[in-house]
Amino acid sequence: MSAPDRAEAAARAAAVRTIYGYMSSQIIRTAEELRIPDLVRDRPLDVGEIADATGAHARSLHRLLRALVTLEVLTEPEAGRFGPGPRGGFLADGGEHSLRSITRLFTGAEFADSWRELRHSVMTGRAAFDRVHGTSFYEYLGAESEFARLFGEAMAENARFEAPRIVAAHDFGRYSSIVDVGGGDGSLLTAVLAANVETAGTLLETPEAAEQARVLVEKRGLSGRCEVVEGDFFARVPPGAQAYLLKSVVHNWNDDACVRILRTCRHAMRSDGRLLLIEPVLSERTDPDADMALESALSDVNMLVLTAGGVERTRAEFEGVLGASGFRLDGISPRIEGTDFRVIEALPL
Repeated sequence: MSAPDRAEAAARAAAVRTIYGYMSSQIIRTAEELRIPDLVRDRPLDVGEIADATGAHARSLHRLLRALVTLEVLTEPEAGRFGPGPRGGFLADGGEHSLRSITRLFTGAEFADSWRELRHSVMTGRAAFDRVHGTSFYEYLGAESEFARLFGEAMAENARFEAPRIVAAHDFGRYSSIVDVGGGDGSLLTAVLAANVETAGTLLETPEAAEQARVLVEKRGLSGRCEVVEGDFFARVPPGAQAYLLKSVVHNWNDDACVRILRTCRHAMRSDGRLLLIEPVLSERTDPDADMALESALSDVNMLVLTAGGVERTRAEFEGVLGASGFRLDGISPRIEGTDFRVIEALPL
């Protein structure tokens, strides 16, 4: 085969793997549901043993196990016997950086059915989630407690992985007080405070998430330096802090909503305060070979599918919403290692 033919064949094979991507997702979801990575964590098992433990049809299970080997969730050290693979630990119970809840969330019906209507979002600019489920993403989240619990667990999984990397990437110790606006279960703020013992923190969240955050604050022994407040960041945020931190918040909202959130922060902020946004920053021109480019692009389209106006932004777009909110952009950090995030710093005008 000539070099051009080999190149074409390789490109076609890569395209096919991408087209088949949803199959890989469902294979991984099924492995998680059957707890297969947990079963083989301590020692390899043969197909019959895994079938007995899961109640699965042995021959069909064998086909699933072989596919899991190709996805590096499992290994097959000898024919018909399966052990843990390099990616399997992310699906096992108690893994340091588990992806179990993320797997369930992103492969579940709420997300998958919405993504099937991507064309609707592209053609109209409206959220496919609303079309499929008859309500907005956040209204659904408020009404469906099990989905809200899964969503919270998935976001916490991300935060536990990202928090130490964010803490290492920015000098939070220069702030005497930080308000974490929409701070989830507190994984990031508690990591910041644990690493900076002179800093006090306040976390603002909805009642459900605030309760989770209080548990974590207490568990980490930070009750004396960290207050958890229930509220609505469109209406009011706790005043007088030196820094206002928003991670993965503004990408959920369109420009008008972003300006409302950021103006609320600006109103609460001291004259020497600083705004910290932790978000992806898209390049003006897309480079498919850039680190984390795919992750940022998928997140951007996911916002399109799920929310009415959520979007990842370029530097110029951040400058626009910041300026309209009473801030000026002061700097953007390099990409935080292992993530597609950057720290965007802004000062009050």
